[in-house]
Formats: sequence, structure tokens, C-alpha cells
Amino acid sequence: MSSQSEPVVETSQLPRYIMRREEVEQKTGFKRAHIYNLMKEGKFPRAKRIGLRAVGWDSLEIEHWIAERLSGQE
Repeated sequence: MSSQSEPVVETSQLPRYIMRREEVEQKTGFKRAHIYNLMKEGKFPRAKRIGLRAVGWDSLEIEHWIAERLSGQE
């Protein structure tokens, strides 16, 4: 029997930056409404206020969230 290793994202080696909604949508494949619904349910990283009318997401939180989904650890 061969064991397959799960995909792992080493977040400590990734650059940390603020992701805007468009990039989060592109990374996850989700649209705005779904992202905000998941946030409301506590199932997606919360956006951070970065300006008076602007929000963004911590890129490492998004990468970690994606890695969890890929490894089945939801």
C-alpha cells in the first residue's frame, strides 16, 4: 500500500500582505456574497478594516484556510 501525502502549505515561508476582495475571490473561487456569508457563519477568515471604506484579508489566514480545505480538515 502506498500512502499519499496531503498537500501542505508552509505559511511561514509565504509573504504576508493584505489581500483585497478581488484577489480573495480569485484565490478561493467564491464570489463576494458567499465570502461574506461564510464570514458571518464563522467559517472564513474575517476581513480587517484598512481604511474608512476599505477592507482586506491577511494573506496568511487565507492561505491557511485554503490549505485546511485541501487537506480535508474543515
